[in-house]
Amino acid sequence: MTKLIAVLIIIVVLFGGYHLFLYWERVQNEEETQKKEAVGAAVQGESLPGLPPGLEPSLKAAQQNGPAAFRKWLKIYDKAIQDPRKAWIELDFCVAVAREDPSEARRMFAEVKKRTPPSSPAWPRVKALAKTYK
Repeated sequence: MTKLIAVLIIIVVLFGGYHLFLYWERVQNEEETQKKEAVGAAVQGESLPGLPPGLEPSLKAAQQNGPAAFRKWLKIYDKAIQDPRKAWIELDFCVAVAREDPSEARRMFAEVKKRTPPSSPAWPRVKALAKTYK
């Protein structure tokens, strides 16, 4: 009987240790994620690489002229822009067109989310907008 109790105690201790280890791993992963998000939150869209310098003024003009002009600008210069700036600009478009055409905003957001890895500087913004465009 004492051997059975000893075995049960050992099993309970191992089980508790295993769950403590899993909890510790989860806490460590959350801390790393928060650090990455804090670094990513400080990112400004204008500072991201991927947009040729000559296109910056036309982008600003398209953004100021409304969603239709912004959509046209994206269609024209889509091939000239590269990620992560492209993702940031397309997220700006999602926000701009959300009231006018929510299905277009959701479609564009899904494309951006699909091609943006968690290591991208645009990822914190994708994560922040995810609840809006489900």
